[in-house]
Amino acid sequence: MTTSTCPPPRGGSSPGRTAALLGASALASLFLAACGGDGNNSPPPPPPPITQVPASAAANDMALEAFAFNLATSDNAEPLGLDNITTLPSSETEEPIATP
Repeated sequence: MTTSTCPPPRGGSSPGRTAALLGASALASLFLAACGGDGNNSPPPPPPPITQVPASAAANDMALEAFAFNLATSDNAEPLGLDNITTLPSSETEEPIATP
């Protein structure tokens, strides 16, 4: 057991100060609980796998290229479906899209 060398406070805390401290600690507890500060440190669930090319990727060559380059690399990924795409972007003047 440790003993403090400081003298005890004189007169204690006023009722207003005690109420303010209790209110502040209750408010801080609510904020921590709302922000996930409840001690549960489990990671968030992984995003669902992408199985289809979105229609927005077929808007132009740049959109398709950006979609393709932002896909996560995986050794066991399945090919993407084209059910949402009616026509792929094409151009007679631009170079073909580079593949990684």
